[in-house]
Amino acid sequence: MRNILKVIVLFVALFAGSLSAQTYKFGHIDFQQLLQVMPERDVAQKAMQKHATELENQLTTMQNEYQTKVQAYIAKRDSLSEAVRSARENDLQDLQQRIQNFQSVAQQDLQKKQEEQFQPIVKKARAAVDAVAKEEGLIYVFDVNNLLYHSAQSEDILPLVKKKLGVQ
Repeated sequence: MRNILKVIVLFVALFAGSLSAQTYKFGHIDFQQLLQVMPERDVAQKAMQKHATELENQLTTMQNEYQTKVQAYIAKRDSLSEAVRSARENDLQDLQQRIQNFQSVAQQDLQKKQEEQFQPIVKKARAAVDAVAKEEGLIYVFDVNNLLYHSAQSEDILPLVKKKLGVQ
């Protein structure tokens, strides 16, 4: 009698566990693809390109100034006094250092600008994913770019998120 009771308890536990396992719903999305179709991304890309072009133009101007000064220095080097030659060499080294500093600051500036431009877009996309996941009763949504496998039972919510955002 005790063994029958144990078997019944075991079946109830397994049945309850399988019922709760069946209620879990999983979803997946290609988050990069979602970001690609968002119209805000094009605006951000154009702002990034404009900013990068401004920085490249400034760098080109500085490099042209450096090349012009180097060529002038080389052309007159032999006719310069030791004091003038040393002063011009120091000027060239200073200009070269400023160019290197500008490149470093410009790279950091570009990264900061990229974060400023794209962070609101990512935030908006994540909010849409959250909303769709809640509407669909999903307990997890995975990014397909970081998955090795997803079952056909996992729901692809990209079309739903696109619809939520009003993009195609």
